[in-house]
Amino acid sequence: MTGPAGPRGDRGSSAPAKLTEYRAKRDPKKTPEPMGAKKAGRKAETALPTFVIQEHHARALHWDFRLERDGVLVSWALPKGLPLDPKSNHLAVHTEDHPLDYGTFAGDIPKGEYGGGTVSIWDHGTYETQKWRPKEIMVVLHGERAEGRYVLFPTEGKNWMIHRMDPAPANFEAMPDHVAPMLALAGELPSRDKEWAYEFKWDGVRAMVYVEGGRVRAVTRNDKSLMTTFPELRDIGEFLGARSAILDGEIVALDKDGRPSFATLAHRLHLTSKTAIDRLAKSSPASFFAFDVLYLEGRSLISAPYDARRATLESLKLQGETFATPPSATDVKGAQIARIARERGLEGVVAKRRSSHYVPGARNGDWIKIKNFRTQEVVIGGWTEGQGERAGSLGALLLGIHSDAGFTYVGKVGTGFSSASRKELLDALAPLARKTTPFNERLSPAETALAHFVRPLLVGEVRFAEWTTDGHLRHPSWRGLRSDKDPREVEREP
Repeated sequence: MTGPAGPRGDRGSSAPAKLTEYRAKRDPKKTPEPMGAKKAGRKAETALPTFVIQEHHARALHWDFRLERDGVLVSWALPKGLPLDPKSNHLAVHTEDHPLDYGTFAGDIPKGEYGGGTVSIWDHGTYETQKWRPKEIMVVLHGERAEGRYVLFPTEGKNWMIHRMDPAPANFEAMPDHVAPMLALAGELPSRDKEWAYEFKWDGVRAMVYVEGGRVRAVTRNDKSLMTTFPELRDIGEFLGARSAILDGEIVALDKDGRPSFATLAHRLHLTSKTAIDRLAKSSPASFFAFDVLYLEGRSLISAPYDARRATLESLKLQGETFATPPSATDVKGAQIARIARERGLEGVVAKRRSSHYVPGARNGDWIKIKNFRTQEVVIGGWTEGQGERAGSLGALLLGIHSDAGFTYVGKVGTGFSSASRKELLDALAPLARKTTPFNERLSPAETALAHFVRPLLVGEVRFAEWTTDGHLRHPSWRGLRSDKDPREVEREP
């Protein structure tokens, strides 16, 4: 670490020696980075030293924070960038000193070389030194984006922390740790189209995506992490860079014709092998379809009307191999959007009141889902063995829904399974076995004789024709497990 000195320090006498480590890590024939051959010219004694922050898309996205000092740029790598909230410290990893002319460098470092990746200048300016000691460096930044007083202090080894000393910028709001998703009521198309926006209903898994400092955290409605299952979600962090955001949307798996395939997605949800997950993430990645933004760069948008949130979302231009912003229609009739959804084989349409605020966890009628086919979430209470070729394997699942009356039986499903899904289900159900029925009503003797009962903890989804008069599903077909849902949340669809 460069030692204490005057306001600017010695502008170059010891710079070559300080660049030994920097030059040892780089081959000037292979990388376009400056090697520090250019000598710094003298400036007026009153001129302030410079700083630069470079966004570095290397193996892991980070920001390089560099302060001009004693003829070099003293440098730290900030994995999450500069903190704006004085209540939050960020890691700063001390790296080798860089030459002064690195302060204007932007470009591509070849893959395989040290720091390989794309470098761009995120901000630059001047700074004032308030303290420069071995264990405390305090500076005041004067940049185009970075402004204010910061302190750096070492913790262990090369690890330092950077802390904002000044209050947060005006109107800054810290990103909330958790926002419950707003929910839609099942219903019919609204009669007054001008008051509503129409979006396609995607046959996927709801996800709340939190992005901060290029790092992504994605959770289901019941707060289960999705990052291990869908590592491709990290692409959103690379795209947004330093912009912090909370996005609401759907994870969708597309088939070869570009249509959502819930069966494909359900298979991904239950993979546990990292090798298999990584292989599918590359060969047939899932996509995150963002349909709302609730927080962006220090500002909550929850109380903003739908139209304002939608305009902000579209301004982000989220479009990549694994993420997109699907369309929202405000100048067409809902019936026309519903017809297009049917023609394309989509699940349906969601109508959203254009003046409505985002109400976390609410199902207040400002969002209405209109389905093209009937689906129902169900809880598995048991299973029966197959006959003939399927003897010893899964024949059908016994299904129920929790209600005020208890765990109510709603029928069984024996179609829609692949041989692989039958095995996956049996493996998942085996640890949940119980001797007695979990249902609050007695099954027929024939069903009871063949049944293997389980604790009602696994949620799945079926497609069906209608409800019978005795409250059972008519012609159900299995669609897949829903690990994103809690069994107590499952309600009978109207």
